Amino acid sequence: MISLNGEWEVSVDGKNYAEIKVPGELIMQGVELGIGETARYRRDLLVPKDWKDHRVFIRFDGVSSYASVKINDTVIGDHEGSFVPFEFEITQALNSDRNVLTVDVKAHTISDILACTSQYAAHTVAGILRKVTLFTLPQVHVADLSVQTFFDEQYQNARLQLTTQIAVPSPTGGKLQLRYTLLTADGKKVKETVTSLDQQALSNGLKANQTLIKVNRPRHWNPETPYLYTLTTELLQNGDFLQRTTQRIGFRQVEVRQSRVYVNGRSIKLHGVNRHAVHPITGRSLSPELDRLDARLFKEANCNYIRTSHYPPSDEFLQAADELGLFVESEASLTWIEHHASPIWGHWDYTDKKFFPYFLQANLDQVQANKNHPSVIIWSLANESRWSALWNDVNAVIKNLDSSRPTSFHDQCWGGFNNAGSTADIANYHYPGINGPAATTPASRPVLFGEYAHLSTYNRREILTDPGVRDAYNQPLVMFYDSIYTYPNNLGGAIWSGIDDSFHLPDGRIVGYGPWGPIDGWRRKKPEYFGMKKAYSPVKVKNVKTASGKLQMEVENRYDFTALSDIQIQAVINGEEVAVKSDIGPRQSGLIEILYEGLIHTVGVTFFDPNGFVAEEEYYDLSEKQPVEAGSERSLALSEHDNVYLIRQGEITYTISKITGIVVSAEKDGQEVFTTGPQFTVMPMNSENGGKNNIAGETYQRIIHPIQSWPWYLKFASAISVKESENSIDFDVETTFKEGKGHIRYQFSSDGMFTTDYEISAGDQELRPYQYGLLLQLPKTFDQLSWKRNGDFTVYPADHIGRNVGIATLNSKVTNGVEPWRERPLWPWKDDATEMGSNDFRSTKRFIERAALSNGKGITISVLSDGKQASRTWLQEEQINWLIADYFNNGSEPFYGTPHNNGRITMKDQVAKGKLILFIE
Repeated sequence: MISLNGEWEVSVDGKNYAEIKVPGELIMQGVELGIGETARYRRDLLVPKDWKDHRVFIRFDGVSSYASVKINDTVIGDHEGSFVPFEFEITQALNSDRNVLTVDVKAHTISDILACTSQYAAHTVAGILRKVTLFTLPQVHVADLSVQTFFDEQYQNARLQLTTQIAVPSPTGGKLQLRYTLLTADGKKVKETVTSLDQQALSNGLKANQTLIKVNRPRHWNPETPYLYTLTTELLQNGDFLQRTTQRIGFRQVEVRQSRVYVNGRSIKLHGVNRHAVHPITGRSLSPELDRLDARLFKEANCNYIRTSHYPPSDEFLQAADELGLFVESEASLTWIEHHASPIWGHWDYTDKKFFPYFLQANLDQVQANKNHPSVIIWSLANESRWSALWNDVNAVIKNLDSSRPTSFHDQCWGGFNNAGSTADIANYHYPGINGPAATTPASRPVLFGEYAHLSTYNRREILTDPGVRDAYNQPLVMFYDSIYTYPNNLGGAIWSGIDDSFHLPDGRIVGYGPWGPIDGWRRKKPEYFGMKKAYSPVKVKNVKTASGKLQMEVENRYDFTALSDIQIQAVINGEEVAVKSDIGPRQSGLIEILYEGLIHTVGVTFFDPNGFVAEEEYYDLSEKQPVEAGSERSLALSEHDNVYLIRQGEITYTISKITGIVVSAEKDGQEVFTTGPQFTVMPMNSENGGKNNIAGETYQRIIHPIQSWPWYLKFASAISVKESENSIDFDVETTFKEGKGHIRYQFSSDGMFTTDYEISAGDQELRPYQYGLLLQLPKTFDQLSWKRNGDFTVYPADHIGRNVGIATLNSKVTNGVEPWRERPLWPWKDDATEMGSNDFRSTKRFIERAALSNGKGITISVLSDGKQASRTWLQEEQINWLIADYFNNGSEPFYGTPHNNGRITMKDQVAKGKLILFIE
């Protein structure tokens, strides 16, 4: 076998040729291919001399979207359809010396239109996208091999059903035999079987042979223990070796019984993501290393399932899925048939039989390519399309070709939209709300949520302003998947989507749908990645408590196949490592008890996946909460002047305007601490996309800017009352805003605390807030943020913007509101920055106990909270803005449904209430 990857030549006008890398997208390398145009690839082809008496073939693993292959100007064959392999014999066209290989490629052909391939990517997806190989075979050879597994009723012993196609171009003398050898992962022989072939039973030069091999107690393949055997197939003639093929296989049987899917006799629950093949610089053409990296990243996020939206994956990705352990739903390259997202169906009839060959071929190609991968458990016929009689026929053909896997069809299996009576084995629903899992209860088929829990994407300005929206996604996702897990007829779901879908074109544009993945295009983990890992955790720890010299944990094992006795569990109590054992079975719950002498203050527990990575980790502080100590006693003094009040609290001086009732400054030792004191501020919901429509085909890159926010405009204080006591100075201010009215109260205490509380009404305004609370404005020098919070999870990665304890610096950077063009970031996602500050600095920190800003000159301003407020900081107009929010929700993404859009309110006829406690030191 010879790889033909590397440098080729390409021409669009048929005259001027330029170097091009194969595999690769044309446009990502600066070559644009218009509708009706042809890109001609060419290269010399050197065929080894010792191949002279053999048959020579060429294989393309994926060309978009039409290819015509020539050798020495002789047409060898053509192929319509992207992302699937095809091959041709080229023996008769070869010269004895120099040969020229030519591939004519067209884009925007019928298969591209039916798949919305280029529309979806917002650029012309054209070129030789996947590897090209040249290989030789003997005159008589194995042309195809299908491997299927069947277990006995106890799922202990198995039969391998091997269906082999032998190519015999003409009657040949001698005895033909097939020798199958099955080896363990470490090379030990399990079984060897030799089968003789009847050469008289030929059909069009092909001989089909079916062999059953019985294997006692093979190790099962499943995503938790993805054990692979090696199957060697040898073709012999008169006892002499002709050909050998080797592939890895897994003992895995898929069954649908009533409304559930079973693998090796066990009911499964799918939890994963949709995955596009995408990279900012190479587009839809990925390296084997990237394919494997994607599989590993999703595996380590506790995913057990990948839907390959919306085309079949590469063989390299499936090899990684086989090895690492991922269920795969392989999807044919067909999208939005009779769907409003594809405008062509306003002109075409989706029931027209002329489309049937294309529907069928796209599915046949993917089955033929991927049928022997144990990771592939579902054939998806199409994405978000409308069922018709044509699909009945496609489904029947695919079921006849491969009865060992169920089919799916991504429509809507209830309701009035896109629900036309699919008879695929697995029903589908996209974007249900939190009540969706319960709605699967009466279903007669397993129901898969092929897309659910869409990440924030289209509220682009809000995300740019506050990356904390991404952290807010995570707890609702946990709630959502908990519901999916609860209902047995709900097969599972795939988050939309897996990887940011953006393409950095050579002309400076960035196109695509944008940042909708838990990982970005450079494969950095975004905040949602960890939320996905927690939602899909195979182990849930609940109700940790201590009693009588032992620690008790209620634990739910959500593994489909693995008992906790088969994984490593590690506990650290008071800093001391303690061995932990448990025999809780798959899909079972139980109690883990750890004996420990003495008081238990802190507990960390880690569960390691059978594949070695950390699947779940929790940390508990069981010590008694210490009350916040009051600050050192500070003297208090009040003085009244013509337009202001001055309050001295030790070394700190506050100034309050008599006109507005606003604290207009705070100083310590002559240094300004904040320029404007606590002011009521509402951050409205904002789903603006920055000029990008929410449809495919639009340019992602726009010069967009974050949302600037200001306090409500305070017209005047209608009344101010002041009260002095031994331990405090209190102000009560009646306020009139442009937007409403209310009360604000200040208290300056001798323990150093400055407390502000408010009650403010917006009247009859239909105001829908994202956040509201009190805002401070500080000098730009207060550029270091620290915090402690009670996050949604007990443990976070050290580089997560939502970590429970952390320090972040401003590090602002002027940008145009989108990612830098073709610049690979070498830092964590949290350190990306805009003019408002780094992702880490400007993102909302929810449920704070304490937050602080420091100026590097010895002054720190701290806020104390009860764990129900949020802190958000950003740079605006050369000032640090600091909002302590008493109300906040999960953001304004218009695609959100429940539970992600829970908690949204209107302020009409409501009274906003809250409190801010701060001290300066």
